[in-house]
Parts: sequence; structure tokens; C-alpha cells
Amino acid sequence: MSYVEVPGAKVPIRMWTDPSTVEDSAMQQLRNVATLPWIKGLAVMPDVHYGKGATVGSVIAMKDAVCPAAVGVDIGCGMSAVRTSLTANDLPGDLSRLRSKIEQAIPVGAGMHKEPVDPGQLYQFEADGFGDLWTRFDDIAETVKFRHERATKQIGTLGGGNHFVEFCLDEAGVVWLMLHSGSRNIGNELAEHHIGVARGLAHNQGLVDRDLAVFLAETPQMRDYRNDLFWAQEYAKYNRAVMMSLFKEVVRKEFRKAKVSFDHEISCHHNYVSEERYDGMDLLVTRKGAIRAGSGDYGIIPGSMGTGSYIVKGLGNEKSFNSASHGAGRKMSRTAAKKRFSARDLAEQTKGVECRKDTGVLDEIPGAYKSIEQVIDQQTDLVEVVAKLKQVICVKG
Repeated sequence: MSYVEVPGAKVPIRMWTDPSTVEDSAMQQLRNVATLPWIKGLAVMPDVHYGKGATVGSVIAMKDAVCPAAVGVDIGCGMSAVRTSLTANDLPGDLSRLRSKIEQAIPVGAGMHKEPVDPGQLYQFEADGFGDLWTRFDDIAETVKFRHERATKQIGTLGGGNHFVEFCLDEAGVVWLMLHSGSRNIGNELAEHHIGVARGLAHNQGLVDRDLAVFLAETPQMRDYRNDLFWAQEYAKYNRAVMMSLFKEVVRKEFRKAKVSFDHEISCHHNYVSEERYDGMDLLVTRKGAIRAGSGDYGIIPGSMGTGSYIVKGLGNEKSFNSASHGAGRKMSRTAAKKRFSARDLAEQTKGVECRKDTGVLDEIPGAYKSIEQVIDQQTDLVEVVAKLKQVICVKG
């Protein structure tokens, strides 16, 4: 489909979904965003739903301003995927051992490594651009400096919630490795710190929603936020790169006879800020629950823990600020999912997937998410599908 345009106070709201299907709370958040004095455009992805601070599935383009709550508290959260030389014929009938090995290699939930992972010892680690990450730690907000040790030990860890590590098959039976995580506790604390700073600034006192407080260009607060934001985005990418290397090593050892090889990794943020140019203007583009889908850009759009995911290639649609959805998107809250579904429902909806089937992950049940197929169908002018994947193992915290 193409987009539907809904009137907004300062800019129209371009929606790649039927506005009547979006919950009232999310629509109000979008209308609030459209009132911001600095806004130059607002695009809404088909996985849109209500979020803390700003709507998940929104792309906000502003001139000389950025809203930290519109990035979210998991700065740099995103996806990585890699195709392997394995096929379905290489897999054992019982995948529980492989799942266990993945869980042993990659701490989940609030867990961390006992000692920081040495990237020099990692198998096929794609280390581009991470050389000075810890040197630059000295320049981030003083309020999180005491988290240095924890931050180093959480590199290469999954976290909880909707984060996952998956072993997937595409429609040709080829094995893919996929994972979803972000900047862990350090990103969360940096985000909360800067959201608090922004709320206290004088120019934000008259906003319709104080969660939409912004930093303005050429101010010390903007300088500090941009520094910490870009550091956290890099930390998140580094975290995924380390996890993927740990994941590859597990697979290499478990399928030693097959002499498995791996293609180049696909990696994309979906909670982040980027400096981009549209209509002759240099803008700060915030994607919260959205990926960049510039012409030829590879991206990953996952479903839930019991449904398919998609590898896509961007079509470069500037009406969406070169963006696409980040996943299926929730259709009910975590609390509502826990009330509505049971462990039996979870087992039924994840049939054929080696994964947790207990009430601890009930809020992640597939029934709490929108149809990933419908979400893909609603953005055919934003991306083309390269591969459709179905997980056979899903690890969650």
C-alpha cells in the first residue's frame, strides 16, 4: 500500500497503515508529535503502537532539535542476521542441545559475562569501527561512569523482553542466525538521564506532552546528548557483533563435520538518530521502532517468537524518510497478554519451535503481536523481500 495522510498541527502524519486500526493512545501521541515547533515530517510504520514517551513505529524528522524520549530508552536497539552454509538436512531431530549451548554462550535476562569478552579471541568477529569505544567512555555523562565494569561485562549479552537469539530456516531450507538486542543497562541509564535533563529546559515547558521535550542545536545539552547517544548506538552495535560471534562459534562447534561458513552480517538499528538530508534541509531523523530503508539498504523485520521474519532491501522512499517497520509490532500490552493467554496457549502458538514455553515469557506470545505478513504487505513501496525466515530455535531471557 501507499501511505494515508492524516492532518497534523505542523505537518501531515503519513501513515503506512489504516489509521482506524491504530489505538487512540498511539494516535494521540502522533498528534502531539505533530505539534512540535521544530518538526519537518512524521512517518508512521505499519507496526505502529503506543510507546513510552513516543509512539513505537514512528519516524520523526526535525530541524535543529532532537527528542530523547522519541529514541526510547534502549538506544541503538536493533537486529543482526547472517546466512550460513548449513541446510535443514544438517540439523538433528532434537534441537534442545543446540538451544542449551546458545544459552550457555550468551547470557540472557539480567545476566552478564563473568569477565569482559576479549574480541581478539572471538571467532570471525567483524570488528569494524569499535576500536575507541572504551576510550570514549570517559567522555559520557558522569552519572553513569560508575557502570563501567557492568557495561564491559554486558557486551555480548541478550537482555530480556522482546530481545531474542534465533536459529532460522529460509524457504530454501538454508540456515540463518538472527538476534535482536540493544545497549543494555548503560543505554537505558543514559537515556533516562538525558530525558530528565530535557524535561527541565525552559523551551520545553509549554509542550502538550513533557515526554516530547527536546534538545536544541548549538546548546551544551544537545552536545552532551549527541555525544552519549552516538556512543550508546555504537555500544549496541558492538554488543550485537560480539553476540553474533559467540553464536557463530557455538554453531561451528556443534556442526564441526559440516565445516560451516558464514556470509557477511546484516545489521540495522531500529531505535536511533541519524543526520540525513531531505528537501534541501539537514535534518535529525529519529527512528523509534523503524529501520533505515534507503535504496539498496538491507534490513531485518522480525515477527514474534512463533512466526516468520523477513530479510528486506530498502526501496529508498523519501516520503517515509527512507524508513520501514522494525517488526510486527504489539497489538496488546504485556499486561493484557499475561491476563489473556496461558502457558498452554504459548505452547500451542510456538509449536515446532525449540524455545521457552513457560509463563515467564507469556507476554511475548505470538498472539500479542500483529500479523507480520500483513505488516510486510503494507509497506511494499518501502522494501522488497529478499528472504522469508522461520525460526526453529528461539532463545529469550
